[in-house]
Amino acid sequence: MILVTGANGNLGSATLAALRVGGAAATGGSRTPGEGTRHLDFDDRTSLDLTGVSTLVLISAGYAEDDQVVGRHTALVDAAVRDGVDHVVYTSVTTAGDHLGFAPAHRATERLVRASGLPWTILRNGLYAELFGGLLMWADDGVESPFGNGALAAVAREDLAHAAAAVAANPARHRERVYDLVGTPITAGQVADRLGVPHRTIGLGEYRRRLLDETPGLLPFQPPMLVSIATGIRHGFLDGTAPDLTELLGRPVSDPLAKAVAAASAARPEASL
Repeated sequence: MILVTGANGNLGSATLAALRVGGAAATGGSRTPGEGTRHLDFDDRTSLDLTGVSTLVLISAGYAEDDQVVGRHTALVDAAVRDGVDHVVYTSVTTAGDHLGFAPAHRATERLVRASGLPWTILRNGLYAELFGGLLMWADDGVESPFGNGALAAVAREDLAHAAAAVAANPARHRERVYDLVGTPITAGQVADRLGVPHRTIGLGEYRRRLLDETPGLLPFQPPMLVSIATGIRHGFLDGTAPDLTELLGRPVSDPLAKAVAAASAARPEASL
């Protein structure tokens, strides 16, 4: 049995769906499980029952400070060892993302997985095209961003889900492999051109100010995380490509520009009216 954590999240649910479409025996785990999924609360070790699980797809339990994220992952890896899981597949962050604000938690988890004694595969996922488009800010008749002319080797979330499913369905073939799953470089200017609007660059200081002063609901760790993404794209650290994703998918990657444009368009103020 394959178990995918974060089954109610975007990546987890898409990975579970891809596995089931492919005929794999798979279930999901979530803090708030639905029909056909298990209750798994990373903050409650007594809920972490992985009995009968052969392959664990550990979708990163982010959206918290690093120590909390690593603590959650440690609890699940410990449960995997205790319950005799045969293989762990971990969704990490792209190799080029070591400077990103959330990278330490990913790299620490990679160490945990490697040191567990269990067979493992690490998927170093590029940043979502949907995220890139969603981070553009609508202003007057155009969009603004802190990305400048920098490019992001963005990836469609669905492609990453299908890659995770391909690995989980045949884990022995991918034992002790690290895959760098990045896509085709795109820029904010290209997204704006496709939308038919101008793009204006703002400074990183202004971007941080807007996050802190004009973006209600952000958790304390999120503004520095988002600024780290912005500076990484702006200064050319996240535009590198690799063949791994295409090879795992067995087909060309989905067009990340189209995904970014759709996300930006959905965020347009009149789109919600």
